[in-house]
Amino acid sequence: MRVVIAEDNVLLSSGLELLLTAKGCHVAAVAKDAPGFLAAVAEHRPDVTIVDVRLPPTFRDEGVRAAILARRRHPGLPVLVLSQYVEQQYAGELVSDGRGGVGYLLKDRVGRVGEFVDALRRVADGGTVMDPEVIGQLLTRHARDPVADLTPREREVLALMAEGADNTTIAARLVITDNAVHKHIGNVFAKLGLSPADSGHRRVLAVLTYLGRHPTGEAGPTR
Repeated sequence: MRVVIAEDNVLLSSGLELLLTAKGCHVAAVAKDAPGFLAAVAEHRPDVTIVDVRLPPTFRDEGVRAAILARRRHPGLPVLVLSQYVEQQYAGELVSDGRGGVGYLLKDRVGRVGEFVDALRRVADGGTVMDPEVIGQLLTRHARDPVADLTPREREVLALMAEGADNTTIAARLVITDNAVHKHIGNVFAKLGLSPADSGHRRVLAVLTYLGRHPTGEAGPTR
């Protein structure tokens, strides 16, 4: 798995490179700014990219903007964004094209090596991985109809769906049956006005697009 990293913090970028190399990945390039990242992506065509939200020169949103631009230039490019804090707007923007192959994790997750590498591989495979803290804040921000109609259990199922968990994983995490999970997912989609068809990670993108882009009740894409 070829990886391109965009991170200006030398300590963190070096740590990521060592960690990924030890896990059998090939770090093709490490960029310190947005132009360098875009050039590295064009040159190496990586299997997945890791991008810090804030890069030089202003350390505001250069990184995530570069990630969005890279996905426009290279449709389907897998991008895992790392951030020190939850940036709700950017989390929504990343998934708004409905393609998958995206992730948004807080930097604290990097320390959990197994989980981080697993998340990176899921993004590389076209999946969607969102930090539980991001999901929690998105749900809180839009805690009004129809989201307010979700039961506590349905909210838990929705959050795990957004993390990229499949039905079996959700059942194990919540200690409920597969049939119960299927029922809760059907209820979630019905209450959000989205198609209940089980389409893997596309169901996650539909829910996240709805939460991030359609807070007034207009249904998002039902891919």
